[in-house]
Amino acid sequence: MPRIAYVNGRYVKHSDASVHIEDRGYQFADGVYEVCEVRHGYIVDLTRHLNRLDRSLGELRIAWPMSRAALTQVIRETLRRNHVRNGLFYMQVTRGVARRDHVFPAEGTPPSLVITAKSTDAKIIAAKNANGIKAITLVDNRWDRVDIKSVGLLPNAMARQQAKEAGAQEAIYVDGNGMVKEGAATNVWIVDPDGTLVTRPAEHGILRGITRTTLMDVVAKLGLTIAERNFSVSEMLAAREVFLTAATSICFPVVSVDGQAIANGHPGSVSQKVREAFFDVAEKIAI
Repeated sequence: MPRIAYVNGRYVKHSDASVHIEDRGYQFADGVYEVCEVRHGYIVDLTRHLNRLDRSLGELRIAWPMSRAALTQVIRETLRRNHVRNGLFYMQVTRGVARRDHVFPAEGTPPSLVITAKSTDAKIIAAKNANGIKAITLVDNRWDRVDIKSVGLLPNAMARQQAKEAGAQEAIYVDGNGMVKEGAATNVWIVDPDGTLVTRPAEHGILRGITRTTLMDVVAKLGLTIAERNFSVSEMLAAREVFLTAATSICFPVVSVDGQAIANGHPGSVSQKVREAFFDVAEKIAI
């Protein structure tokens, strides 16, 4: 069956899907996006993803493309048409199509909406969880508003490419004081020598990840101790565990950073425990 995409009111073959050359997402990266996991026929944490979409749109003064209820139905229909039971959907909203000009287009210009969906290979994710992944650190060179889930991801793409060329799978951004911020597409956690889970506060400087937020609920249910505070690269390298969270991977253990092994160089038990409990705690909405 061919993949199907939703583009501005139409369901079309993925191979035929297109947007106008003067869509502001293409011209200016003037848009936002969300990626959401689908597992066992359920959309995971949809309410929180739509809440974050609402915040991102508000921060950039982009109108909703349709009502929240209608958008939920379009998401479901896109997943159904692509027969996705385990995978993800990608949703992008831009300021719309207008003659190229840096200032906003005329009031009433409709935003553009694109939704795609695909199945993912559970074996690949399981292998990364079993073996762990490698990461490198980079000085953060992004714009200041990384709390907005903008489609302007060129620095992130360059960082991921640098990680790949170094034989790693993720790049971890570090601020000018040597403090860990977040990954190119993930939030970063450590387990300190006392067994406390530590992650950077999300008020400024990082994206408030949805998986990060739900993981806090998981940690509370498991009775583990958590602390939101800054931590340095040296503290990360000395941690009992390091792991990354994101919607499509939940919780990947990191076994080395910049070529230095984390603890014994193998995935730890805390990341496994929270990963196994995640789906039971997360919101689940049937397709």
